[in-house]
Amino acid sequence: MNYEQARFNMVEQQIRPWDVLDQEILDLLFVVKREDFVPPAHRSLAFADLELPLANGHRMWAPKMEARVLQELKVQPDESVLEIGTGSGYFAALLARRAGRVTSVEIDTGMSADAHAKLRRAGLSDVQCQVGDGARGWGREQFDVIVLTGSTPLLPESLFQQLKPGGRVFAVVGDAPVMAARLVHWTAPGSRTTTDLFETVIAPLENAAHPSRFRF
Repeated sequence: MNYEQARFNMVEQQIRPWDVLDQEILDLLFVVKREDFVPPAHRSLAFADLELPLANGHRMWAPKMEARVLQELKVQPDESVLEIGTGSGYFAALLARRAGRVTSVEIDTGMSADAHAKLRRAGLSDVQCQVGDGARGWGREQFDVIVLTGSTPLLPESLFQQLKPGGRVFAVVGDAPVMAARLVHWTAPGSRTTTDLFETVIAPLENAAHPSRFRF
């Protein structure tokens, strides 16, 4: 298989048509080798417009979603990022090439270890891989960017308490079959702006927050 030709085709046929036009993002897709993060059994599908299966029922985002979200976040070199749901480690690798520091939290111990090893092989030793449940936040630190890689019926307020002034939260919010890829910006203390970027459906985070149900 000609990986470089397949990568080029992915960018031109999937990613550009999804309004990913930032040349730095497009160039990054040639630097961080996606095929090194997909499961070996699916390596030949690394550039397909698919959500590839991972262990225990998890899935990688499709390439066009990875690129689009990275573009929308506008991560800067001096910023810190919290990723909830490490998965394959590929999106953490993309983030690490843009940010100053990335903390990635994964509830599945085996997946976290596997992603950690792949990130080290890719030369990204500064990504902090943590094991635990981050669906409602992680630790006490504040971050410039928070990304949830699984969907959530609602965004818990605890995530915004970990957001620095000017920070952004990305998540796919809602319940199937209607979900929105949502970007929330901190604009002032107690004030936020919300932009729904596109509609999609992805698997939920384990232990994702749900609205309170009225009980008689």
